[in-house]
Amino acid sequence: MKRKRIVVMGFMGGMPIAGVIWQHVHYIVGLQRLGHEVYYIEDSARIPYNPETFEVNVEFDYAAKILGQLAREFDFKNRWSYCARYAKDNPTAGMPLNRIRELYRDADAVLNICGTQEFNDDLLKSNRILYVESDPGVEQIKIDNGVESTAEYLGRHHTLFTFGENIGTKGFPVPLHGFKWHPTRQPIVTDLWKTNRPPAKSAVFTSIANWSTSGLKDITWRNRKYLWSKSREFLRFVEAPMKAKETFELATNISDPRISKKFERNGWRLVSPLQMSVDYWLYRDYVQRSKGEFTVAKDQYVRLNTGWFSDRTACYLAAGRPVITQETGFTKNYGGEAGLLAFKSLDDIGEAAKMIRAEYKKHSGAARRIAREVFEAETVLKLLLERAGI
Repeated sequence: MKRKRIVVMGFMGGMPIAGVIWQHVHYIVGLQRLGHEVYYIEDSARIPYNPETFEVNVEFDYAAKILGQLAREFDFKNRWSYCARYAKDNPTAGMPLNRIRELYRDADAVLNICGTQEFNDDLLKSNRILYVESDPGVEQIKIDNGVESTAEYLGRHHTLFTFGENIGTKGFPVPLHGFKWHPTRQPIVTDLWKTNRPPAKSAVFTSIANWSTSGLKDITWRNRKYLWSKSREFLRFVEAPMKAKETFELATNISDPRISKKFERNGWRLVSPLQMSVDYWLYRDYVQRSKGEFTVAKDQYVRLNTGWFSDRTACYLAAGRPVITQETGFTKNYGGEAGLLAFKSLDDIGEAAKMIRAEYKKHSGAARRIAREVFEAETVLKLLLERAGI
């Protein structure tokens, strides 16, 4: 593949929590390993969040610090910038604004990761902006609901990609109104997660989740509300540890003590996610020290049969940790057998846990193979660029 100049745009400076950071790092490192000249630019009017102080304010010192640190660790030093569009004269850290403008004009591709990038006059000089949707369902529903601003925004992109691999098939119920969505997957640099250490005898199935997300992207379609939250699904399967005859540990931020006690009564261990949210290496260690992952999916992904799959769950697979996760339609494309087991009911959870217990080594090896075959960054990103004609 001919060497290209590629700009990755996202929000890991403005929202510098571990899961978000790893999501972006996989794009940067994966594209570098394909031989491309890769830049990371954050160019937004959104005010950044500082996870150490829990504050949202106009200072972007923490964002600049974390991006500089990541650039040193993952080899994009001198090829990053944070531009504060909310401030007078658009101050930057890293590359100056004139360099950002040059890159927008000259880059072979600009990747709008998670579709979070707002347009501005500088960015619109590019006609090679690729939209990468990580939360399928919402934008398609907005189009069907007649939201003109969404149609205009999506229409300014060169190519649209989505983690919802069933979008555009008979299994996905929302009309697309002429918009062409290409399936893609979260790229994972699998060797960054590989560990030769087997889990300790005391290791349990874990997961990491933000509990209070409902309302952010909840949406109504044809008189039915679809929730952008895992909380309802976790509550639906609160008896899962008892059914599985396993301890399940959830790193999350449940504030209601009544809900916490309900989980604990049903065999869950609840731990704080705060430390690992700030330290992305600690986040990785938590995944690697786990026996496997048990998790659910957001209501929208499940009921709309999107075929979505979690980037965090793919990291568990890359670490050789078997996964039991809720069916979203992804088993049409991969998984569903050894290493990656899907469930729709409590009985499914019990059976999956029994299978993994009986042949853990087999399921661990299968998890690792699925990560390499389905999510390896170089494979995923090579296909993405080919489908975009880059």
